[in-house]
Amino acid sequence: MGDGSPAAGDAPLIEDFGQRIGRAMGWPPMAGRLAGALMLSPTPMTLSEVQATLGASKGSASEMTRLLIANGTVERVKAPGVRQAGYVWRDDAWSGCLQHQLGQTEQLLALAQTAQERGRRLPEAQQARLRDMHTYYDFMVGNLRRLLDEYQRLHAG
Repeated sequence: MGDGSPAAGDAPLIEDFGQRIGRAMGWPPMAGRLAGALMLSPTPMTLSEVQATLGASKGSASEMTRLLIANGTVERVKAPGVRQAGYVWRDDAWSGCLQHQLGQTEQLLALAQTAQERGRRLPEAQQARLRDMHTYYDFMVGNLRRLLDEYQRLHAG
């Protein structure tokens, strides 16, 4: 896959990603650093390159790539003739990130619907809390879908 490592001068920016995006997304700093490294890498990075670039153990590098894949920002790629898979920042990473947030929020909306149905015999104060939960997640799902559609149109143009 070649040397997919970002340039040595990118280290401060990668550290900044580790602190800021990691904290904002609720990720470990290593996941934020990996996001920065992959975003800045000109080619896919193998797990060995990730380890070397970030000074990470094999387990940590593997766990962080799985986290970023689950969050919709990174994908695993296989280059022809190369034994080791590589990891790349998705061209549509921000859409993937928003899709992940929408998926989480849809799961919470489903919980709110179930909780509201099962809580019909609860006192009014608890029922009101469950209605508020449902109203909130219904609102969020609708708006996240709209935002995702709008962002995808913007990104496509």
